[in-house]
Amino acid sequence: MMERKDRFRHESLQDKKSIQQLLNAISKGIAKGEISFSDEEGGIVLEPDGLMNLKVTASNDDNRCRIDVRVTWTPETNGKKDTGKLKVKA
Repeated sequence: MMERKDRFRHESLQDKKSIQQLLNAISKGIAKGEISFSDEEGGIVLEPDGLMNLKVTASNDDNRCRIDVRVTWTPETNGKKDTGKLKVKA
């Protein structure tokens, strides 16, 4: 669902294999320095570079599980230091 010209949002039901493929594509896009998101409503291309801020939250409340992964960057973050290592186990 397209909200604004400079913003992209999409929500849909997916199975775990489809989500894994989408996350892999995002990972490859970060490595390449270009990620393209699109659906029938529109699209956006982002160019990740330099140091990026990673925020991960996970919860299991009232039988509703949730994982949020947020990656943000700006040109000003290139000089900042890493604040710690995240451990994720499968």
